[in-house]
Amino acid sequence: METENQAQILSNVEIAKDIWKIDLETPQAAEVKLGQFVMVELPGYFLRRPISVCDTNDGVLTMIYKVMGKGTDLMTTLKPGESLNLVGPLGQGFPVVGSVDAVLLIGGGVGTPPLVKTAKAWLEKGKKVDVVLGFNTKNDVFGLDLFAQLGIDAHIATMDGSMGTKGTVLDAIKECNIDTEFVQACGPLPMLRAVQNAYSKGYISLESRMGCGIGVCMGCVVTDNGGELLRVCKNGPVFPIGKVVL
Repeated sequence: METENQAQILSNVEIAKDIWKIDLETPQAAEVKLGQFVMVELPGYFLRRPISVCDTNDGVLTMIYKVMGKGTDLMTTLKPGESLNLVGPLGQGFPVVGSVDAVLLIGGGVGTPPLVKTAKAWLEKGKKVDVVLGFNTKNDVFGLDLFAQLGIDAHIATMDGSMGTKGTVLDAIKECNIDTEFVQACGPLPMLRAVQNAYSKGYISLESRMGCGIGVCMGCVVTDNGGELLRVCKNGPVFPIGKVVL
């Protein structure tokens, strides 16, 4: 269900280098499913920005975003009491599969936020949850506190070895001897490609530039393994592992 609403900002704080966490009060929070996103309107910019939903709680919608350009830089200046126009929630999200007893959640950089609400949902179903997160350096790491609040000690990989396992998320999974077969992952394309090559059961969430977020502009098209064109915003961003050509 996609709706448009003026969401009131409750807080907007930097939690890591160029990484910000914003809490908004909005009735849209009650509609969000795991792995969905919203399209954010920023003053002075024609195109909205797609930002994944990190968590929802009692009418509060939490997003974590990275400063990538002038639009998101402007977003950091917004203060409590001001508002943001949101369209959403949008997209197909992560399913919680009843027949699965254990899940491995894999996040890369700003692919980490949607895994927080996802982890919470799996835990509420009594499932075993492991979390592995990948970053470039320890200065880029965020979100550990959010998983810790759920009782999850997330495993970390950094490319320079400054925190956790040196290397990729797959290196951390191997080092930690995590043998869970069912995965749900969100992050940059090289990481998702590696995950899709390593696992056959689960789902991946694609990151993509989007013009409209509702499947009209065809600006986020990918190809499935049968040659069919799919829209990340409408048919995804979550797809079964192996469905999309990466």
